[in-house]
Amino acid sequence: MLLKNIEFFSVDSVVYYKLSDESIHKLTVNDTEVIGEMVELLENLYPEAYDALCQEYKGCSPNRWYYRYRIVSRFIRCNFAQLDDVPDISDKHGCQFEYVQCPLKGECKLEHIVCHPKIDKKISRAEMPVLKLWYEGVAEDKIAESLCLSVHTVHNHIRNAYQRIGVHSRAEFAKYVAINNIFE
Repeated sequence: MLLKNIEFFSVDSVVYYKLSDESIHKLTVNDTEVIGEMVELLENLYPEAYDALCQEYKGCSPNRWYYRYRIVSRFIRCNFAQLDDVPDISDKHGCQFEYVQCPLKGECKLEHIVCHPKIDKKISRAEMPVLKLWYEGVAEDKIAESLCLSVHTVHNHIRNAYQRIGVHSRAEFAKYVAINNIFE
């Protein structure tokens, strides 16, 4: 996972990222791996923000890579603009949003939707078949094989769902499923 312990920051509306090896990179359309992981994170954890950004930049949608770049760049500029040597995204804590001084504060139509968005506590449609098999005791590699997904995607679906519903183990997940009748 490339986003693990990454720090984003912005200078004059240009987005940069700092990796755990201390290297600093300007975010460009060609950073497809970083952008892809951020899009997946937004879709799974912050769908309201993702949908709003998709709508905001729909004019760019014919150029898929530029469209995704614009969505991710805006989300980063609204939530992670400071270089403070604290990872903005970590495995254990998810997103660590920062206070960003916005010149449109109070008049931005995406305020409180994209800036400091609410995490979605529901299990997504894409995660549901993965989690059903996981609940039944199937291993990640077997889930990936049976659903024609990568093991990485299966792992991310499980991790993201756990984060949203507030569980930390398979046992806690089983209890959550039983209490909430998820698969009935």
